[in-house]
Amino acid sequence: MLYEGVLRKMRTENGHPIQYFLVFENDYLNLNQALDKEIRIQFIKHQCLNCGEDKPIYRQGFCQSCFFETPLAGDWIMKPELSTAHLDKEDRDLDYEKQMQLQPHIVYLANSSNIKVGVTRKSQVPTRWIDQGAHEAIEIVEAPNRYLAGITEVALKDHVSDKTSWQKMLTNRIEDVDLVEWRNKLKAYIPDEVADYFIDTNDETHLDFPVLQYPEKVKSLNLDKTPDYQGVLKGIKGQYLIFEDNTVFNVRGNEGYYVGIDFS
Repeated sequence: MLYEGVLRKMRTENGHPIQYFLVFENDYLNLNQALDKEIRIQFIKHQCLNCGEDKPIYRQGFCQSCFFETPLAGDWIMKPELSTAHLDKEDRDLDYEKQMQLQPHIVYLANSSNIKVGVTRKSQVPTRWIDQGAHEAIEIVEAPNRYLAGITEVALKDHVSDKTSWQKMLTNRIEDVDLVEWRNKLKAYIPDEVADYFIDTNDETHLDFPVLQYPEKVKSLNLDKTPDYQGVLKGIKGQYLIFEDNTVFNVRGNEGYYVGIDFS
């Protein structure tokens, strides 16, 4: 069956295992149903997620001009400590920034390839952990806005990584760690103005990804270089599709690419 549309981050439903969906304008595909089947991905054109035009994608699914204009790609998204809506100060669109920044945010510890610290809106738990391919995670701080969460992350990343090795995550070369112990160890480094928001009552969250076979090593599918690819789908982890021939495809990394997808 052929599906066609612009790629966006896969939607997920937490379960055993996690359910993954590709959602297009008029249709959707539950990718779990395509496991162990041959999938064909054909690149058709670009479609910027903001203006909708067929322009080369620059970053995050946007063409170059939209990336530097849309509030959906402000610097505060990647660097929460740059948030200014709590000061009533606009970056690109104050109404949008207030809506996104002035809500509860979670600072968390996650283990996908190694233990790392991160920030997400409370409403995005556990979606954010799923997107990162974390097999375990725990909340450490619940802050009332993005700025306070951001300065906490900055303080903690002096003591723990804020990066994930996507290659290790996809080959499943991981080890379990005691996240409660790590959380308690890092408590001393939380900024004073955030100390009252420390969480010490929750347990680790464990996530179950639909993977039948992990690759020995990974080779990344680049649609610009390989616009027509076929392979047997063996797993889904993070925002990656994992194929039998060790090819991996980062769906989120290809947002804004309009494709045709067929599986049999």
